Amino acid sequence: MGTEIERKFLVTSDAWRAGARPTAIRQGYLCAGPTHVVRVRTYGEKAFLTIKSGGVGMTRLEFEYEVPVADATVLLDVLCHRPLIEKTRFAVDVDGVAWVVDVFFGDNDGLVLAEVELESEEQAVALPPWAGAEVTGDPRYFNAALSERPYSTWPPEDRAAAEGRRLSR
Repeated sequence: MGTEIERKFLVTSDAWRAGARPTAIRQGYLCAGPTHVVRVRTYGEKAFLTIKSGGVGMTRLEFEYEVPVADATVLLDVLCHRPLIEKTRFAVDVDGVAWVVDVFFGDNDGLVLAEVELESEEQAVALPPWAGAEVTGDPRYFNAALSERPYSTWPPEDRAAAEGRRLSR
């Protein structure tokens, strides 16, 4: 059985960019509900079908299967809910720990999130200086939620908080 344990953070600066390795991601949801999601994703030159359990917290069941890119492209273009999630994922090494930083564009342009996968929920991890507020338990930042309520539709005060800036009043 597959399990994913991850923590997610807002990103506060571009300091992570040095040495980061980019991969283009395009993903969509065939099914997205409170108990599970079924996702199709192209990840660079590969494609995957993923089934994940829902819920809040850092641990979820996850089953991922490689599929032909041509099949994934048709699923994304024809069957997936709109809007699609479009982002560039950057692999970032922080003191031997693998982090990813997702820079969203399209309907979620302006949102930048960092994730780190863990071996257990109790695993301690040193946060890099560019990791801001933790949003692991905030369902607004789940990719499936961003496909239903894109970042571009958030109220200005929520976008400002996510981007680490203040609104002038």
